[in-house]
Amino acid sequence: MNNKTILITGGAGFIGSNFIPYFLKNYNTVKVINLDKLTYAGELSNLKEISTHENYVFVEGDICDRNLIEQLFETHDFDAIIHFAAESHVDNSIEKPDEFIKTNIFGTFNLLDVAKNHWMESSNKFKPGCESKRFHHISTDEVYGTLGETGLFTEETSYAPNSPYSASKASSDFIVRSYFHTYGMNVVTTNCSNNYGPKQHNEKLIPTIIRKAINGEQIPIYGDGKNIRDWLYVLDHCKGIDLVFQNGISGETYNIGGRNERDNLYIANKICELLDEIKPGQQSYKKQITFVKDRPGHDFRYAIDASKIESELGWKADENFETGIKKTINWYLDKYKN
Repeated sequence: MNNKTILITGGAGFIGSNFIPYFLKNYNTVKVINLDKLTYAGELSNLKEISTHENYVFVEGDICDRNLIEQLFETHDFDAIIHFAAESHVDNSIEKPDEFIKTNIFGTFNLLDVAKNHWMESSNKFKPGCESKRFHHISTDEVYGTLGETGLFTEETSYAPNSPYSASKASSDFIVRSYFHTYGMNVVTTNCSNNYGPKQHNEKLIPTIIRKAINGEQIPIYGDGKNIRDWLYVLDHCKGIDLVFQNGISGETYNIGGRNERDNLYIANKICELLDEIKPGQQSYKKQITFVKDRPGHDFRYAIDASKIESELGWKADENFETGIKKTINWYLDKYKN
């Protein structure tokens, strides 16, 4: 890893802004260029702890801007790309699918294609010194569709995306795959379960529950609250990404999941219980939980089998949901206090 220059896309988003400080702390000779469009989900204040770091450069820009990507490659001669940048809010994808198609599909293609031209002479032939240059694509378990009451997503599960968001991520996964099979490019993909933790956008489930609770507002839960997700603490995800980036086999996919299946109603109740202890009000915060009309195409259950990354790369989650959610609540209470 010594003296490498890495392009990280979408580094001002939730997962990226947790990953970059973690990465710079662990590899003090690596230089990180963070390219982010700063849409509603990108928040530069999430990176204030490293904004003056000598090995960190922020560039505001769009992964769909091919000229910009070319210029950045000319300037920095990247050794790798870790590609987080994506439109990712499912509700927004139902309202405005075009942005998702553009960023997630065309943007990913742009990055891959420019990287290929810089790193490779021709199909299956790297330019001298470029053999270890790698493209790491960050994806989601939503590409696999929905599960019934039992079973887990593995790396062999057929793709069956159900929202414009997951369909656009599935497309980007396939484009990455094609650059390995057609050109022999050094790529890896990670598909993760639902992340939670510090720095997540306010609109997402867990920050919304915390914010509405302490503001005395109704806490909205879709449908009957029985939709199940496998929850992964964001720092555990960052450790998994790092392991795959360093040691994953080219062309392979690795699923990263927390083995923490919880339904949405349990999550709302658990957060309210913890808030009742930490910041008690006149009555339990649970009284604010309300049920709202379910969203279209709402997948019932996602859960990941993380055996491959656990057995092949030695990854394991350090947090279970109950330890991770406490840390998360404390972080948001501190944030919402300001």
